[in-house]
Amino acid sequence: MKLTKHILLLTNVFNGENNFRKEIIDAFIKEGYEVTYAAPVRPGAKIDHSLAYRVIDTPFDRKGMNPLKDLWLLIHYMRLLKKVKPDVVLSFTIKPNVYGGLACRLCHIPQLANVTGLGMALERKGWLQQLAIVLYRIGLSKANTVFFQNMANIEFCEEHRIVKCRKVLLPGSGVNLNHFSLQTYPEEKPIRFLFLGRMMKEKGIDDFLESAVRIRKEYPDVEFHIVGACEKDYLKQAESLTTRGIIYHGRQDDVRPFIAMCHCLIHPSYYAEGMSNVLLESCATGRPIITTDRPGCREVIEDGINGFVIKRQDVDDIVEKLELFISLPHEQKRKMGLAARKKVEREFDRDVVVKAYLNCINKLKGDDI
Repeated sequence: MKLTKHILLLTNVFNGENNFRKEIIDAFIKEGYEVTYAAPVRPGAKIDHSLAYRVIDTPFDRKGMNPLKDLWLLIHYMRLLKKVKPDVVLSFTIKPNVYGGLACRLCHIPQLANVTGLGMALERKGWLQQLAIVLYRIGLSKANTVFFQNMANIEFCEEHRIVKCRKVLLPGSGVNLNHFSLQTYPEEKPIRFLFLGRMMKEKGIDDFLESAVRIRKEYPDVEFHIVGACEKDYLKQAESLTTRGIIYHGRQDDVRPFIAMCHCLIHPSYYAEGMSNVLLESCATGRPIITTDRPGCREVIEDGINGFVIKRQDVDDIVEKLELFISLPHEQKRKMGLAARKKVEREFDRDVVVKAYLNCINKLKGDDI
């Protein structure tokens, strides 16, 4: 029996923040493993060279499907594997899963892949979906284990025969219940709604903005806040939000104070998510949520208990649920927040996720690597 000694993480971004993957790395190091983290380094993020793990800037186009660029990524990953010589690769998100998986197959290195959402290419039927299915099949064909964050993604992959190896269902990335601790619920007024996430169409930002404008016409004291980076298509809108009574705080390294000051998080996403981290973090803080009945969102919401379900891309329904929330007694809003906290304590503790990765890595036999 040979214990795995060197783990390579492949992801689509390095933030330099104390986020989920940092917690995984800390757990690996505590177990005695050497860790290398390969990902594009986000502009402005600094690599702390005193870290107990190595970071390798690995730039690539996270969204595009340019065959030449993707071929270069595959070659880059193969060179990386030969240089780092890991015993096992743990990959996250679409391109690291697919092209990292293909590189692992060619270099005979075991891969553990985490499907953090299938992506819009697999959501929409057509030639692009068929191409994505083929790429997934090839990339994950020799994976040792594939982790999923919701049952809808597992069912899709089973229906299209994408994954043949062992499948493990995780509660998303889980949430650090100590880092996102229960916070005192805000005073009754003014009521504040929060959108937390990148300003992009698939996250439902257009529906949020229209709903906010309509609500403020009837309830001018209600506040709407946005925290998150801004896609290029929304730069002009972001500059003019204050004229519509919407407060834009930009991207923040620590979102906890913004969640704490709000009464409710609105997440009208129709993005192909694995599991929504912003929902888990808001619930852990003790805040009700309003979100869509979509994979990665529906698992967190209990309609009428810890928030309200809204229809996908339906501004009228969002406005209706916002008005319903506004009309609730303050104590009922607070109890919804407590119910949200209890739900994540029961079902989404991050320790469960970290232990699942460790168990899979520790079970790898010498002849597997």
